[in-house]
Amino acid sequence: MLLSLAAVILGLALLVWSADRFVEGASATAHNLGVSTLIIGITIIGFGTSAPEILISIISVIEDTPNLAIGNALGSNIANIGLILGITALILPLGVASKLIRREYPILMAATLLLGYLLWDRWLDQLDGILLIAALLLAMGYLVWYSLRDEGDAMEAELEQEIPHMTTGRALGWTLVGLLFLIGSSKLLVWGAVNIATAMGISELVIGLTIVAIGTSLPELAASIAGVRKGEPDLVIGNVIGSNLFNSLAVIGVPALMTDFDVASEAVYRDLPIMVVLTVLLMLLSFLPPGCCKLTRFKGLLLLAGFVSYQALLYYLYTQGQLA
Repeated sequence: MLLSLAAVILGLALLVWSADRFVEGASATAHNLGVSTLIIGITIIGFGTSAPEILISIISVIEDTPNLAIGNALGSNIANIGLILGITALILPLGVASKLIRREYPILMAATLLLGYLLWDRWLDQLDGILLIAALLLAMGYLVWYSLRDEGDAMEAELEQEIPHMTTGRALGWTLVGLLFLIGSSKLLVWGAVNIATAMGISELVIGLTIVAIGTSLPELAASIAGVRKGEPDLVIGNVIGSNLFNSLAVIGVPALMTDFDVASEAVYRDLPIMVVLTVLLMLLSFLPPGCCKLTRFKGLLLLAGFVSYQALLYYLYTQGQLA
């Protein structure tokens, strides 16, 4: 048990470090090649922030524990909205000035509903995987097209400050190093998480929803707090929406492409509705009352309360021996 716990802690630490190196290297490489800052933010940074979850999902399927990937995706989305945006908005209200982000909200809602529809029969196959990945490509294609035709978005200046400046050779080197460590740390984390789930008598789904999901979201929490302090509210919200979009479509779509599998009923009837409700709540709070595009401290408190209530529910079910 201690060895498995150490593997999870070390795996998470390496996952955080390697994901940062991968994103920095890939972003700098693309920037040096003349790629638009907004496109880098939409594609490379959007993918990079979800790279740990995507690799964990791939390793989970290889290790024959696909519901760990389901739990990681749903739990990460819940943590991103409730924990990250909740705490960040409590520190400083988050205004939404970027028109690009406003267009991402309905896309995220559509992706969430598509995921819910495909999960509802508790079965994922290759056709479902194709639909999810196709939806991701369409969403990314639309956002890239919009960013090219509508220059001067408010988020562009914020992104420009976050892209590191380094030579192309060094950037490629960090990209490769980050990717290799991402693969190794993901495998280590999945191994430790599965062993802990077995020892505690709970499912891989629950480990994915809690330890893995919260662990992979903590770096984004730190980055969001730093972003608020630097006066980058659009980037904070954009990172969360982009991460949730990749989690909903890629983190679950990739395992479905690799193999067919049953989805745990608890994920569909307990965790999925909570993720949908939080996503809807985020949209409503962001644009209500009309004309107010801001997450105030009170709204942040509501989001955080939703996350804490969900964790309390999981703990209660665990104490009652009903957590699966």
